[in-house]
Amino acid sequence: MQANDQLNTFEENKKLPTGLNVLTILTFIGCAFELYSTVSNFFNGRKALDEFDKASEKLSQAPAFFQKLASPEAREMMEKSIDNKVPMLIIALIAISLCVYGAVEMRKMKKQGYTFWLIGELLPFVSVFIFIGTVYLKTIYVYFAIIPAIFILLYTLQRKHLTS
Repeated sequence: MQANDQLNTFEENKKLPTGLNVLTILTFIGCAFELYSTVSNFFNGRKALDEFDKASEKLSQAPAFFQKLASPEAREMMEKSIDNKVPMLIIALIAISLCVYGAVEMRKMKKQGYTFWLIGELLPFVSVFIFIGTVYLKTIYVYFAIIPAIFILLYTLQRKHLTS
């Protein structure tokens, strides 16, 4: 019976903690969405800018919050994204790959997965500042950085479960 108890204890220790399980599943979903969004923006960036210009005219009578979505800074950000779409696509694909690889490694309970995932999570922000500049900080889109910040905090709290 003691050997069986030790085996059960070993298997319980190998089991993926619920928090880490949920975070990695959400990471896979987020990466799939980001892949779709990145590729879509690469091919439809100019069309999106044209639609942005049309919507900006209509938003002139909208409440102030909605007008911020169509600010001159947001348009400038879109223009710079279109001008630098190839390097930004490459960096985004690398970042997505790092996040997926890191999440897979963390599901195997490996500490190195956290490092790969974190690099993949921060890399897009580096590319934004290189190719778009600080105009990003002047747009309402900066609030989208809250989601990665929350994930960084939550994954950091789950690092205690990672080994080797």
